[in-house]
Amino acid sequence: MKILEAEHLCKSFGQTKVLKDISFSLEESQVLSIIGSSGSGKTTLLRCLNFLEQPDNGMIRVKDKTVFDAANPTTMQESEIRKNRLHFGLVFQSFNLFPQYTALKNVMLAKELLAKERPDYKARKKEIHDEIEAQAVSLLKQMGLSERINNYPHQLSGGQCQRVAIARALAMQPDILCFDEPTSALDPELTGEVLKVIKELAETKTTMVIVTHEMAFARDVADQVIFMDDGYILEQGDPYQVFEHPKEERTRQFLSRFHDGE
Repeated sequence: MKILEAEHLCKSFGQTKVLKDISFSLEESQVLSIIGSSGSGKTTLLRCLNFLEQPDNGMIRVKDKTVFDAANPTTMQESEIRKNRLHFGLVFQSFNLFPQYTALKNVMLAKELLAKERPDYKARKKEIHDEIEAQAVSLLKQMGLSERINNYPHQLSGGQCQRVAIARALAMQPDILCFDEPTSALDPELTGEVLKVIKELAETKTTMVIVTHEMAFARDVADQVIFMDDGYILEQGDPYQVFEHPKEERTRQFLSRFHDGE
């Protein structure tokens, strides 16, 4: 079953065209790795999927529901964007944790704010809070951070902060979990612990879209790979096809650095 479909997405900033007619789909429980040079449009595509940027043209569907259509102003209303953004969870490269809150509170915060909109919130406030807290504790345990739930971000390593950020994204129970260069802000020795968590999520059939510069990881964890260049999808297919038998010369040039480093 297709969980995500993007059709003819285009995005410009001023005179600069960053996304040029992007179309792809993703099956439920699959992992999509998006690779390419800096400036190829990878992060902009991810931000468009998460409604942090608005495409100039195109359509996005999740579970056969149109969540964005550049030709339909209704899908661009703030109330619709807020609702449809919940389909996606985004883990940023720089963590974006709130420094004034503990790891536990960082994971709970968005869910608590959303719960306040529930009609039964006042009557069940403590019960709802306890449910959200229990879920957050469970997620932090899953991330290997049971002993760190009351630590603040400045008391955590970069790898631990990124695992808190992953738990925070999972707390909203998104249909699709997105990562924007999840290890680029980490020291090499901390990269492995974050990649291990993402691999474990893949093994539990979590649907994910991962923008990454870790080529070996992209090849090993993905069901599908997209290679972007200059705002276009230049190549897409399964990891074996893209990494071992690329059709485009530009793909071969890009991947030659990876193969040379193996």
